[in-house]
Amino acid sequence: MALLEMLQKYSTDDKCREILTKLRWPEGVRCPRCGEDGTCYLQERKQFECSCGYQFSVLTGTIFNDTHLPLEKWFAATYLLCEAKKGISACQIQRTLGISYKTAWYLCHRIRAAMNELDKSMLDGKIEMDETYVGGKLKGRGAGSRLDNKEIVIGIRQRNGELRLFHSKDVKAGTLAQYIRENVSADVDVIVTDDFAAYPFAMKKAGVETGKHKSINHSAKVYVMGDVHTNTVENAFSLLKRGIMGTWHRVSAKHLASYLDEMSFRFNRRKRPDLFIDTLRHMITASVLTFERLTA
Repeated sequence: MALLEMLQKYSTDDKCREILTKLRWPEGVRCPRCGEDGTCYLQERKQFECSCGYQFSVLTGTIFNDTHLPLEKWFAATYLLCEAKKGISACQIQRTLGISYKTAWYLCHRIRAAMNELDKSMLDGKIEMDETYVGGKLKGRGAGSRLDNKEIVIGIRQRNGELRLFHSKDVKAGTLAQYIRENVSADVDVIVTDDFAAYPFAMKKAGVETGKHKSINHSAKVYVMGDVHTNTVENAFSLLKRGIMGTWHRVSAKHLASYLDEMSFRFNRRKRPDLFIDTLRHMITASVLTFERLTA
């Protein structure tokens, strides 16, 4: 869907509420309190009333809860954020929509919160796993301190499949093994990593068969040996770093996981024609994210 088409199709509050209602209750409106479907619509208040006496709107209990921002601007921000290959900054949202920076920042984080998928299927087939470091540089303190100001990102990608990015506290074998157990199926064909020393121990801790782990020796400047490489997950890392350096410019360690969720969500749906609608579907089913909880 092109931007102008989206703006025309959802140009009013009523049109926005109509599509959100269809996405939230595809089989008919149900009361979020008692679960009954016997509701009537109160046109003047733009709310539903259940036979149990509870009144609610399509926004009740969702990421849109208690918003004072027009839904048309919500839709525009969602479109800009999910269609931008390397993301979009809160400053750009502020200028484009004519809102305050605080509102734009909170708006972007609520959309990212909806992109955090809790129910993820296990990855199988051919898997690539790698780690990278993001963050600023410490100058004048010697080569031994070059990682002191960095944050660790673990990437797991199924070839021709999904990408998972995680903000990790360390790259110890036990930590890597936990990510493998939680995201990779026991029926995996092969897991390809580089020659980092912790990976063989992580595979053993995770219960991966010895023959299913293959490594590529980056230390010897070997990057491809037939089908053994980590190029596809490194491509995702490259896109992430372009987003950090070229779009967001500064990402705090506290919120890094949210940006990783956004990047993974958008990357895994980059070829889907319904990316915008699918993002709205996740937003209308996501739980409330208050400003207090976000900034705690």
